[in-house]
Amino acid sequence: MKPLTFVFTSAPHFTARGREGIDAVLATSALCDGIQVIFVNQGVAHLLNGQDTTGIGTKNYAPMLKLFELYDIDEVYACRQSLDDMGLSSAELCIEVKLREPGEITGMLRNSHKVIQF
Repeated sequence: MKPLTFVFTSAPHFTARGREGIDAVLATSALCDGIQVIFVNQGVAHLLNGQDTTGIGTKNYAPMLKLFELYDIDEVYACRQSLDDMGLSSAELCIEVKLREPGEITGMLRNSHKVIQF
């Protein structure tokens, strides 16, 4: 069975897209198996530990990512190149993710049943 793939490509907190995406992932996990979540480009910033959103007047939803494990969402990936481009390491992330190269992510997207982008 091909997975349903959620892809986060934009930076967090500037729009409601990220929060809505996390909500969609969690809600969908109650309805089906075979979900994978991929963070690429500026989307890897969703994974940063210790985000402080008080200055921009929005709620920090990064702790919701820790619910992935509780909801049995085990297929969570981040683009290694995107992390490198932003000067980040996996040690700075709030959850454990599997790192993949851009070519591998392209293949994952091609092999998905549906792709939903946030």
